[in-house]
Amino acid sequence: MLKRFCCVGAAALILAVGLAVSTTGVWARQGAGGQAPGQMVVGADNIGGVVTSANGREAGVWVIAETRDLATRFIKIVVTDDQGRYMLPELPKATYDVFTRGYGLVESPKVKATPGQSLELHAVVAPTPKAAAQYYPPDYWWALLEVPPKSAFPGTGPDGNGISPNIKTQAEFIGRLKTGCANCHQMGDKATREIQENLGKFESSEAAWERRLNSGQGGPGMNNVVARFGRKALLKVLADWTDRIAAGEYPTVPPPRPEGVERNVVVTEYDWSDQYSFNHDTISTDKRNPTLHANGPVYMVSRFREPAISVLDPVAIESWSINGQVRDADTPFTNPQVMPFPSPYWGDALIWDGKASLHNPMLDAAGRLWLSNQIRKPENPAFCREGSDLPSAKLFPVNINSQSREMSVYDPKTKKFTFVDTCFGAHHIQFDAKDNLWASGGGEVVGWVDTKKFLATGDEQRSQMWTPFILDTNGNGKRDEGYTEPDQPIDPTKDHRIRGGSYGIIPNPLDGTAWVAAPGYPGQILRIDPGSNPPYTALTEVYEPPFHNPKAPQVIAFTPHGIDIDRNGLIWTFLRGSADIASFDRRKCKVLNGPTATGQHCFEGWTLYPTPGPKFKGMTDADGALVVDSLYYGWVDQFNALGLGENIPIATGTTNESLMALIPSTGKIIRLHVPYPMGFYHRGVDGRIDNPNTGWKGRGLWANFGSYTPWHYEEGKGATSKAVHFQLRPDPLAK
Repeated sequence: MLKRFCCVGAAALILAVGLAVSTTGVWARQGAGGQAPGQMVVGADNIGGVVTSANGREAGVWVIAETRDLATRFIKIVVTDDQGRYMLPELPKATYDVFTRGYGLVESPKVKATPGQSLELHAVVAPTPKAAAQYYPPDYWWALLEVPPKSAFPGTGPDGNGISPNIKTQAEFIGRLKTGCANCHQMGDKATREIQENLGKFESSEAAWERRLNSGQGGPGMNNVVARFGRKALLKVLADWTDRIAAGEYPTVPPPRPEGVERNVVVTEYDWSDQYSFNHDTISTDKRNPTLHANGPVYMVSRFREPAISVLDPVAIESWSINGQVRDADTPFTNPQVMPFPSPYWGDALIWDGKASLHNPMLDAAGRLWLSNQIRKPENPAFCREGSDLPSAKLFPVNINSQSREMSVYDPKTKKFTFVDTCFGAHHIQFDAKDNLWASGGGEVVGWVDTKKFLATGDEQRSQMWTPFILDTNGNGKRDEGYTEPDQPIDPTKDHRIRGGSYGIIPNPLDGTAWVAAPGYPGQILRIDPGSNPPYTALTEVYEPPFHNPKAPQVIAFTPHGIDIDRNGLIWTFLRGSADIASFDRRKCKVLNGPTATGQHCFEGWTLYPTPGPKFKGMTDADGALVVDSLYYGWVDQFNALGLGENIPIATGTTNESLMALIPSTGKIIRLHVPYPMGFYHRGVDGRIDNPNTGWKGRGLWANFGSYTPWHYEEGKGATSKAVHFQLRPDPLAK
């Protein structure tokens, strides 16, 4: 039976989880770290004290310490306890600017302090609700947008209401806002909710948005997004949104302050990269064993610009960069080297000049960095195509001329790159238990590289395999020749090929299969079983999220994007369109193959956990309304790297400035906030255990703070990406 956990008040949920998860007890929350209740002892590497305002002691507000005295900019953020007390732990020797933020407040004046100092801070109550709203997460502002009513769908095209006829429902329109606009921008931040004056003067706000969406090297891509909506309709919706904000509208319902276990979170940020780079993913360890590479470098990749790899030494607190590489000199640029109109930030400068297009890094057990990497022109070589003697090519030649990425491996010891020319696209990459490196992004195929064979022989051709997505439609348990094609009807006597596609990918170490998430409306997750003699025996199963299920018509779940697995083999996927964290348990399925196993056949395997947040203007739960946030990706903390327990799914919230950790046993969601600088926008998460014997200090998550447009962050032009480390103390005053 399909289950869906319902959202209740976020503060109540978080408080309940805090009471359930905390191991310190009430005494520790009142007098932390073994101290007598009411006492605080500030250590040599701490800054601690009390935060008060005109309203008295301030609970659940952030205290921020920032310094530029070190080799790279360093920021530490904690939350006050229920008595307004705070403790900034493990501060390197430096002089810090210390200040406060919190919902209902504005930023307080910065006070100079050094470690070992007790410091009373004076928070500033917001003079007006509108002033307070300037510090709300962007999703609260994005929620002021008013989407067309349900009656406007299906769209009637440019001669009607302007909405594309391809958009059939209001939910699909909302989903496209998330996968289109929010794909590149943190919609609702100050930079997107206001029109920059230096764009010029325009006859209408629609014209201003038209000019804005043609700006810079991203202009062609933004124009493609507009066309998929219907230009007239989308420009009208966006113009109405910014017009109302310019006229004084603002979100009036404040977000809840951190409660319960959220107050135990410690956030540490480090600057790296430059002001132009879109920093995409971060890796610190081998996902299969997070105790590897303890206290070692953390890596991040940039998609559009050189240097393409940033490296952080979190012990020395210093960062440096490595240039990405391509194999062939005629490899094309990742982004157009032209623009429709100048950028309001960079003018005519072509700031995105990279070719490597690095996307997703993985570390192996030896510390080698494996990368999805554009290394050549998009035309596939002869060994991929018809006539090749490679087994995979004999079964399904890949005759494409549009591939975006292959692979490479960088050895930090030798400082050399080695390229792996794959016949399948490599977008996200993940190791399985046998050191096969699986790749999403292959279009009509999914592929993998036997890295052991490749490292031993250097033979990139014989080290790779791929397979199309073949369903066992006739149910005989094997892959047969003569299958029907995607545009042909199902024949119950034959197997059937589907186009599949994939974004996220994760191998299952328990049975040797791999799962991919294929976005769409509703989208699907696919299970690929290589079988005993791959690729000849490879078969696929397909499962779509519950979508207009007759048994639960109010449930509309769609667009799997990220995907991961827990240690018990339970699949977790993160639904970008409906903003659900979803689990899928194949063991509950009554049908696995056969002529009816085409997607909407295993509702009973799904459990949906809606994420909390505001909804678009005028929409309510009674409308089946969806929260405005978009779950770009996600990750499962299999080994308790954070401290909430094993097998905890963690979603990346695109517009809410936080990671969201789910406690599956209760359905409660804990937010890991990054309130400063405003603009925390992230793709991937990674967890590393540096020392399992030192409690919370030896554990933590790493995430990137990076978007297409870092100049949209709070600091504006000149802001850079950051590495963000999340740790969970036993209580808000632990040192």
